[in-house]
Amino acid sequence: MSFKNKDLINLVGKIELGNSVAEEDTLLEETRIETSVFNDLLNDRVDLIPGTKGSGKSALYRIFVEFLAKPLLNQKKVIIAYGVNKQGDVVFHAFKKEFEKLSEDDLINFWCVYLVSLAHEQFLKNHNYERLLSKFQEEIKKFKLACHNAKIPEIKGKKNLKEVIEWSLNAIKQIRPTFSITTPEQTRFELIFEKQENKNVKEEKSSGFKLPLYVEEIKTSLDNILTKSDLNLWLMIDKLDEIFPRRTDLEKKALRALLRVIKIFSSSRIKIKVFLRDDILNDIVKSKEGFTALDHITSKQSDTLRWDKNQILDLVLKRFLSNTILSRMIDADSEKVASSQTYRKKVFYKIFPKSVNKGKRQSDTISWLYARVADGNNVVTPRDIIYLLTSSIKKQFDLLKKEPQGKSEIIINPEAIKYGHDQLSLYKVTTFLKAEFPHIWKNIEKLSGKKAELSLSSLRKNYGKGYQKVISDLISIGVLSKRKNKYIIPFLYRKGLGVTQGKA
Repeated sequence: MSFKNKDLINLVGKIELGNSVAEEDTLLEETRIETSVFNDLLNDRVDLIPGTKGSGKSALYRIFVEFLAKPLLNQKKVIIAYGVNKQGDVVFHAFKKEFEKLSEDDLINFWCVYLVSLAHEQFLKNHNYERLLSKFQEEIKKFKLACHNAKIPEIKGKKNLKEVIEWSLNAIKQIRPTFSITTPEQTRFELIFEKQENKNVKEEKSSGFKLPLYVEEIKTSLDNILTKSDLNLWLMIDKLDEIFPRRTDLEKKALRALLRVIKIFSSSRIKIKVFLRDDILNDIVKSKEGFTALDHITSKQSDTLRWDKNQILDLVLKRFLSNTILSRMIDADSEKVASSQTYRKKVFYKIFPKSVNKGKRQSDTISWLYARVADGNNVVTPRDIIYLLTSSIKKQFDLLKKEPQGKSEIIINPEAIKYGHDQLSLYKVTTFLKAEFPHIWKNIEKLSGKKAELSLSSLRKNYGKGYQKVISDLISIGVLSKRKNKYIIPFLYRKGLGVTQGKA
């Protein structure tokens, strides 16, 4: 197949692959890839969804919140309420000083109150569900009474996220729990809660942390509404890596509290679905404080979001074929694309070269892309693939403009793909390594100008005393990988760090 460059100039200039950031991605719905984690979430098998940055957590969240809310209600009787949006980090940071004053127990209170507010705002007060709830006003009154008894005032009027957070923080100021340990030998604590208005005491049992006043009554009353109406409520929370200052005690306390609330507030009808960075999750569960509720939480944890080579192939092809002109130009059969992996590869190589580098033993292009975008932990993210190919398209347009009268056998050539990878590497070093890991950036920066393959002795010389801890940190974030007795800097970061091929 051969294409005139003047036709490709018109085509390539109009190819849109969507946005590598899920919140801005206009192609997310029509080009979504239904992974095993997607299916587990759809079938309510998981509540905690971990994944690295760019792995698709926010995309998955957005698919359920924006595109599947109505089908889930119609087919599974699931109501989706959600907290934290793409502006949520700014809103939460506005209350940084207030959050810093809270203990982990206070933050458990906050999250419970916050979830109550989501249920109230987006379910009980939502006009879309009036018909479904019209026969259960008595049950709704009991829910409101339980909230009143817990010193959680009723939300008056429609509130935005900032107002809900402010309202929740004010509400927990009304909660004054105290606790006592009956005997040192007992593993369970007896908690005593003091009601402000009459100083009466309510006793509750817990596994060692304070709960909001009457939280069980609130949950039971909400459960009763859902049971009577034969509905289920999913409270979905995303963007948790952005709402609190990174790697601070506040972040750790707040997210530990949220994970504990999954256990406290969940029931057969109420599910809290949390999307969380896997590195943050690891920091929380491995902290010196321990995590007593871990088993319960991880029992409904999904596999970490990972993408294999075939899924990346599907992702790329769906994005390109969303352009109907391109699809017609390469004569792609949509039914075969949907049903046959072999055919998808055939179509892929109408767009891309068989290999990026010349030579008989070179890997095919999809393998090249997968290897070049993988970090040291062999994690490949859709965000990085989309960024690379978007940059490649721009470069391809420039190349075609230089030879408008020529012809091409493919749509995106090797030079453009290599350029896209270079741009990705520079972008990742600046916006990920430097921005996300400022506390170890000085150690990352010391890899600049080095060879791609490093021996233990060369790393020891590079980092001096404490080199073992440095190596461990670099491996954990994917800047290094260990293979037998050598350490490799992945292709993903080589251009951005000025690393060259060879051994040291």
